[in-house]
Amino acid sequence: MLSYRHAFHAGNHADVLKHYVLSLVLNYMNQKDKPYWVVDTHAGAGMYALKSEFAQKNAEFKTGIARLFGANNLPESLENFVKIIEKYNENNKLEYYPGSPKIAEALLRKDDKLRLFELHPSDCKLLIENFRDKNRQTKVELQDGFTGIKVYLPPPTKRAVVLIDPPYELKDDYQRVLDCIKDSLSRFATGTHIIWYPLLQRPEPAEMINKLMLLNAPNWLQVEMLVQAPNDEGFGMHGSGLYIINPPWTLPKALEATMPILTKLLAIDETANYQMTSHIQ
Repeated sequence: MLSYRHAFHAGNHADVLKHYVLSLVLNYMNQKDKPYWVVDTHAGAGMYALKSEFAQKNAEFKTGIARLFGANNLPESLENFVKIIEKYNENNKLEYYPGSPKIAEALLRKDDKLRLFELHPSDCKLLIENFRDKNRQTKVELQDGFTGIKVYLPPPTKRAVVLIDPPYELKDDYQRVLDCIKDSLSRFATGTHIIWYPLLQRPEPAEMINKLMLLNAPNWLQVEMLVQAPNDEGFGMHGSGLYIINPPWTLPKALEATMPILTKLLAIDETANYQMTSHIQ
């Protein structure tokens, strides 16, 4: 089943949370001279035109990145994130939204590597086009990232950030995330693994997180942001979360300072809130 296209949701509240946290993690990685790899299991197209028919259908970016793009007096780390988005736009007009591969591209140094997996043929074609000039640093593969990731772990540099963010269209994606993490940690226990998940009125997301916690990783962080009350009919995503294994030790403090502001900016109704827990030795 290959019906999911992220272009419908580009730049929404979930993208903002995921990509902001990714930027914090990569900025931390950049503090050391030693190169590292970024492995993205579900890379998408890499760049999304917000004026496209896909993006305009639900215009989710209007309650997502658009609210940050025009905000004043942001904390430094949020301002730096917005500057990444500005890099891919001109004349202070929000017309494009970079996916996680392009967020990473903006932060990687010349010796760092980017490994991208995308299974949807149309999106993979766009992804290759978006990185046509980056073939020495970036490798794009038309492949299932859940299995393809095995080739790159552990990376030669023994430093890596792994992003796992499937669409969860299929219920077995939740189990596949768990299986992928188990295998990845057996190959590369010290890597930073970022798992994104939606907040839905279904049991699978919470069940997956509970099982991830039972892996007893020594260092982890979980952050969730709810932007609105759950739909009365039980449909739709009312927020999203990230579960990070081996997060930077600086991440809890950074998020404590900015999550209240980010949640307020992205709130759709008065029930919006966030929660964060962590254990870092």
